[in-house]
Amino acid sequence: MVKIARVTILGSTGSIGQNTLDVIARHPDRFAVYALSAFSRIDLLAQQAWACGAAVVVVPTDVAATLFRKLWVHAQPCPEIRVGTQALAETAAGPDCQIVMAAIVGAAGLPAALAAASAGKRVLLANKEALVAAGSLFMAAVREHGAELLPIDSEHNAIFQCLPHDGRASAPSGPTPGVRRLILTASGGPFRTRQWGDLHDVTPEQACAHPNWSMGRKISVDSATMLNKGLEVIEAHWLFAMPADRISVVIHPQSVVHSMVEYEDGSVLAQLGQPDMRTPIAYGLGFPDRIASGVGLLDLALAGRLDFSAPDMEQFPCLRLSFQALNAGQGACIALNAANEIAVAAFLERRLSYTNIACMIEATLDWQTGLPSAAFNCLDDVLALDQMARDHAASSRLISQSS
Repeated sequence: MVKIARVTILGSTGSIGQNTLDVIARHPDRFAVYALSAFSRIDLLAQQAWACGAAVVVVPTDVAATLFRKLWVHAQPCPEIRVGTQALAETAAGPDCQIVMAAIVGAAGLPAALAAASAGKRVLLANKEALVAAGSLFMAAVREHGAELLPIDSEHNAIFQCLPHDGRASAPSGPTPGVRRLILTASGGPFRTRQWGDLHDVTPEQACAHPNWSMGRKISVDSATMLNKGLEVIEAHWLFAMPADRISVVIHPQSVVHSMVEYEDGSVLAQLGQPDMRTPIAYGLGFPDRIASGVGLLDLALAGRLDFSAPDMEQFPCLRLSFQALNAGQGACIALNAANEIAVAAFLERRLSYTNIACMIEATLDWQTGLPSAAFNCLDDVLALDQMARDHAASSRLISQSS
């Protein structure tokens, strides 16, 4: 008999969180929800907590806690309500759950994800910033505390599936023997066939209209600029202990092949599937077992053709800047991510043009190179530079002061 694993979902109201709840609901004999967290969609959080019977919810403020209590109109007792960043980290690290889905977008999700790793949990990592901004700290915590790390990004999950495993998701100390190259696939987003210079007047609605995936607004913009693929290159470096010159990106508009691993003998293993995040979520929850995800079968005959091409770094300058940051070191990666978050937020608020997203990131990287070299020995070191980079980007003259 399989023991029921209790799951905490950090960021349950986002697309990853909602899909995680969908998969868990399909396996009541294997999983139960322990805790949920949300930042702003408190009404949806209340609906989720009631539907899955969560014991705990974590919200950002006392105002949000009061709202949750008002929204709780059910006969069953209200879940325990915890408030604030520290409560989020303590919940992720607490003894009452075995699996933590780290799905909070942005640097806000970093402390709780790191706390879960330091507590030796199985961490399903959907938060890019944990590795982009604090890769050395995060992977050291996974190794030191015996945590299991399952990547949930479809690309890294695909690579993980194409590598050999001994039944445990341990952090590697070096590249997997026999592996020559990791190949990340990218859809190319909604502007794959357009030149960068023609995109100045792109609107948020156009940038968020991804041709294949249903995602949140921020990550949809990152997909359009291919900054998300750059972040994934940095993540792959840390997840698989792979140097930057052995990580490649290829444009694959059909989003059927989710990524590939090239071996020394010339073999290339690929993971294929429908573009549905429930597949990697189910793999992470059930590993090493394969469990039903609710995703339909892939019909290759219906898919027809699969196309691949090399990305144009002039067309996608954010991808070029990401490789540049990885080669420059952790400080540059922190600056890259922080500047992008500020730039994308301003773009979505119509205070920054689409093409100036890359300009702001590049300017912030130039600023970071002028800082004294620094060691990142703890989370506070990472967060300090992250805030400095955000402040620098937010002061840019490229941003309009009125929306």
